Amino acid sequence: MYDYDLLVVGSANADLVIDVERRPAAGETVLGGDLATHPGGKGANQAVAAARLGARTALLARVGDDAHGRLLLDSQRAAGVDTVGVLVGGAPTGVALITVDPSGDNSIVVSPGANARLTPADIGSASCLFHASRVVSTQLEIPLETVLEVVRNLAPDSRFVLNPSPPQPLSGEILAACDPLIVNEHEAKVILGEACVSEDPVDWARILLAKGPRSVVVTLGAEGALVADGDGVAHVPSVKVDAVDTTGAGDAFTAALAVRLGAGEPLADAAAYAARVGAAAVTRRGAQESYPTAAEVDALCCANPGNALSDSGSVAGRTPGRGSEIWPGADERGGTL
Repeated sequence: MYDYDLLVVGSANADLVIDVERRPAAGETVLGGDLATHPGGKGANQAVAAARLGARTALLARVGDDAHGRLLLDSQRAAGVDTVGVLVGGAPTGVALITVDPSGDNSIVVSPGANARLTPADIGSASCLFHASRVVSTQLEIPLETVLEVVRNLAPDSRFVLNPSPPQPLSGEILAACDPLIVNEHEAKVILGEACVSEDPVDWARILLAKGPRSVVVTLGAEGALVADGDGVAHVPSVKVDAVDTTGAGDAFTAALAVRLGAGEPLADAAAYAARVGAAAVTRRGAQESYPTAAEVDALCCANPGNALSDSGSVAGRTPGRGSEIWPGADERGGTL
């Protein structure tokens, strides 16, 4: 019996957000709106998103002993996340500087701060959390050697979900543990490296799968997502929405996918549900503040009966190509659709 449906190991940042009419070119200064400070970071975002959906969630991260760290801890606890694994001190809390244009697209610069001090030793000291968790999810806003230690501490029957963002080459040991590896188009090309010999995302999914992961999800912006496993490649559409702010939408997608996989859903069905969660998130400002409850996700699906999802949330049959006009979001912070 697991104590947690999901353990998230990853980053926790304060998001400093400014609305701009357009993003500045090199050497250019533009005026923006008022500065807003939100709790963020890919790890902290995923934990809040999962908890909002009703999952028993824990976070293993590091924050600074400062106001931003307290903001992040308060946000986690308010969402119902167990923060027993959150370490405090060692460096200032990580900060993300975010500009958002009128279309909802964003540009982000991250100062890792305390996130870079989450060490392999910290992972080893938290081994009890790994053995208590059905699914473990992480990203690359923490050191790669720490991610490797996460893989080495997984419980025998747990499932490992990785969004390699920001992307960098991965070892065979990490890739072999992924179930799934979740990448957007940019991340796929970086992970593939010289093996990226095609512009067809279906080929990306197949080649990535051949590199060792047990399953792969490739998110494709307005064209949905592809899921690949031993049964082949499937296209997953989503719900059409009017995007307000895409910040953190991919983190909501990843968290929802991890939770549904932990509950035993097939990969394609779990991805279809996760796409609805990501779609709901982009209709609101901010990252963690935008994440829906399970009831709100169900309401969004009912309000969009014309999408390509069935009443059960399952997707259409396996397909070799791209398709469908949908909105899962487009968060250049990584791991998004």
